[in-house]
Amino acid sequence: MSDTTTVRPTKKQRELLTFIESFIAEHGYSPSYREIMSGLEYTSVATVALHVGNLIKRGHLQKRDHSARSIEVVTPSDAKPITTNEVKPAEEKWLVKKVEHFFQTMEQGKIIEQSKLDELYVLVGSLKVLGLDGAAQSFVPRLSELKRKVARK
Repeated sequence: MSDTTTVRPTKKQRELLTFIESFIAEHGYSPSYREIMSGLEYTSVATVALHVGNLIKRGHLQKRDHSARSIEVVTPSDAKPITTNEVKPAEEKWLVKKVEHFFQTMEQGKIIEQSKLDELYVLVGSLKVLGLDGAAQSFVPRLSELKRKVARK
């Protein structure tokens, strides 16, 4: 399955998508997992989370971020092609936060794997490619320190 192709939803998944679309149309924001549970008469929030997770994996739903009520139904017209590598300020902030989180996770670990260090190099290099040289430079000292820790193993 390619990234541009989505698998058709099952009957249950279609019900969930329809519920979410209707809820958003009526309220102007997405439903909580508990509201979905009540509206579709599911027995637990975990069931809702499982179904939502599967729909995200299959490309029918997306979450804007890790906040509540951020579920959006994906339609084929939502998929806009990337035409530039220009990064907007909000996107830059998000990218830097993600790289920062990756660094923190690595720095907290007692054992640092070379493969994870390699991933950090790629992330920092990606920031440079996207024109975020200042952000990339801010991570270089931390990257060097992690490299020393790997070398001491």
